[in-house]
Amino acid sequence: MGTGNWSQVTEFIILGFPHLQGIQTYLFFFLLIIYLTTVLGNLLIFLVVHMDSRLHTPMYQFVSTLSFLELGYTAATIPKMLANLLSEKKTISFSGCLLQIYFFHSLGATECYLLTAMAYDRYLAICKPLHYPTLMTPELCTKITVGCWLGGLAGPVAEISLVSQLPFCGPNRIQHIFCDFPPVLSLACTDTSINVLVDFVINSCKILATFLLILSSYVQIIYTVLKIPSAAGKRKAFSTCASHLTVVVIFYGSILFMYVRLKKSYSLDYDRALAVVYSVITPFLNPFIYSLRNKEIKEAVRRQPKRTRLLT
Repeated sequence: MGTGNWSQVTEFIILGFPHLQGIQTYLFFFLLIIYLTTVLGNLLIFLVVHMDSRLHTPMYQFVSTLSFLELGYTAATIPKMLANLLSEKKTISFSGCLLQIYFFHSLGATECYLLTAMAYDRYLAICKPLHYPTLMTPELCTKITVGCWLGGLAGPVAEISLVSQLPFCGPNRIQHIFCDFPPVLSLACTDTSINVLVDFVINSCKILATFLLILSSYVQIIYTVLKIPSAAGKRKAFSTCASHLTVVVIFYGSILFMYVRLKKSYSLDYDRALAVVYSVITPFLNPFIYSLRNKEIKEAVRRQPKRTRLLT
């Protein structure tokens, strides 16, 4: 087919969950409750860490940054998912789709880098406790945080640039719950093997590299903790890593299966389920993981009403 006969697609239709058409309204309220809880929970942690001087340490600065990041990460997809659940058209413009992909992947990449930085912070705190205050200074913590943001925001630029140059002549139905590289590439009217390869290489380097760095940090942490003679000392050391490790397992457990693969080998429903885990469930669970399993944050939350009464 010649390029002159192509009619460029200007908008896409996001199908979402086509097998659940009869319960769209219930899904809307369920997702709305999850989203509001996610926003309030992450906002609470972000504000508590910034308001309580006892939490002005590198570990909690990273936790605060992660909570702030989750606000943007969920805002990239969930509001549009909510709108589609109540809408008949379920459309998104071509540029809007690319913007959604960009922010979702850039903030997802930032989360990978931030979780890696948090693992390095725990490695220094447990394996090099005497040198930790001089190694992980507030200045270094700030530089690492800024580096995570810059690296994440620059990450998807090459992929977005390649996708923006592809011809889309129909069909325009995205078999997913939001715009993402694999379902959008499947709609292009030309060979996308280069795009798939670039996507695979970038995701593999980004996801696998950070995952291996996190893994190596925890191997050394476990080795150090096992040498602690007292059981109480071991429990205390592990307790400082439990929340972070839980988030890593949930987040990486889903994105590794979703993005580090060359060919589509799973069903569409399987991909949708994975997408729900890393785009909805993980940000939703983060505030509970970091508050319910963290004594310092729970105490800081309890102190805030007292501080407010003293100020008034």
